[in-house]
Amino acid sequence: MTEKLFSDIEYNYKTIEERISEAAVKSGRNREDITFLAATKTVDAEVINYAISLGLKYIGENKVQELLSKYDEYDLDNSSLQFIGHLQTNKVRQIVDKVDLIQSVDSVKLAKEISKQSAKNNLTSDILIEVNIGEEESKSGVKAEKLYELLDEIKNFENISVKGLMCIPPICDSPQKILKFFDKMNNIFIDIKGKNIDNISMDILSMGMSADYYEAIISGATMVRVGSSLFGAREYK
Repeated sequence: MTEKLFSDIEYNYKTIEERISEAAVKSGRNREDITFLAATKTVDAEVINYAISLGLKYIGENKVQELLSKYDEYDLDNSSLQFIGHLQTNKVRQIVDKVDLIQSVDSVKLAKEISKQSAKNNLTSDILIEVNIGEEESKSGVKAEKLYELLDEIKNFENISVKGLMCIPPICDSPQKILKFFDKMNNIFIDIKGKNIDNISMDILSMGMSADYYEAIISGATMVRVGSSLFGAREYK
């Protein structure tokens, strides 16, 4: 079973790499301009580490408890661990010294707590601001019209550094519809980058998952978060 799983992952990894390369060229960039992060929710550490052995450099967890339960098993000598899920302020202290990037900051309260806990650990935490680009009530993220206000409030926090934006757009039934959300995100990303705000850099635009990472890259994504297309369908416990 494990042999078959590893064989499937190897095939999937190569396929995703090829599609990322194709989309990068189509968007006028190189493969090296796009970061492939594997979303590892519900995936065993052994399986994650096999993907890392194939060349995977970035992994992302959605749940604090799951991240902590697998932390000692990850091959972090050869990969970067990031947090990509909704983060509660009371759990920041548990992961702030364990991840290289927190992708889902959507409030002043959360940013302040990350800065506070980072200071306690003598480090500066890199973060992305999550934008609720579809303005969906069921999803976290700051609304686009409130984004500049949020950035203005957190830009002077000493122990965080904003590195870009992330989003999870609405589920769409066609590539044309999803492209509208991705294009809107990219326009916001470019606009902020052009303003050269202190302590705010726009190096990373994290958008696109298994179903739409190709379209996300076409629209300007610099990072895609791919899970089921690499590891197979989730088996939720």
